[in-house]
Amino acid sequence: MPASALASANAPAVFAQGWAMGAGLILAIGAQNALVLRQGLRREHVAAVVAVCTLSDWLLIALGVFGLGALIQSQPLLLELFRFGGAAFLLGYAVLAAKRAWRPSKGLEAAGTVSSLGATLSAAFAFTYLNPHVYLDTVVLLGGLGARQPPELRAAFAAGAGLASAMWFGLLGFGAAAAAPKLRHANTWRVIDALVALLMTALGLQLLLQPL
Repeated sequence: MPASALASANAPAVFAQGWAMGAGLILAIGAQNALVLRQGLRREHVAAVVAVCTLSDWLLIALGVFGLGALIQSQPLLLELFRFGGAAFLLGYAVLAAKRAWRPSKGLEAAGTVSSLGATLSAAFAFTYLNPHVYLDTVVLLGGLGARQPPELRAAFAAGAGLASAMWFGLLGFGAAAAAPKLRHANTWRVIDALVALLMTALGLQLLLQPL
């Protein structure tokens, strides 16, 4: 069978494999997901945040599948920069979330001033490109798996993983926005921010204590 015909026959299976691997990695609640969830609950710039996270995942997955993952793994200094810079960023955000939990707002409708689109997008870009876990999941892990596919099937793997990313961020952001009217109480936000602070602290300490 010609290589092109063989690739066409195997493309659906490779696409499904990419989707399953992408879904398995992205379902773990991390710093990026916590931001999408919070913006969804606040109903602030949800579409913009979902778009930034989804398109960024697509870019990083594609870069990983087509060779960047192997390059990062071969650069110890770059991994260390990701490690310490990411840890500082996550721990700093943990402090901010802890302050919100300690001094809660009056509820969802009065949860402080509405963040500007620019500030919200800056946070989304920061949680994406300053967070080493994003690179580990998309570029190194997914990229490494995709790079093992034959060259003619790598695009199918990347497309499957990208679809999983789009489905998850859309569900997380818009699903949270739909549930937002039920989450108007200050105590609800106190719990959410406390959990976010604990999550960010755990991720930051993990980076400091466990080399990449």
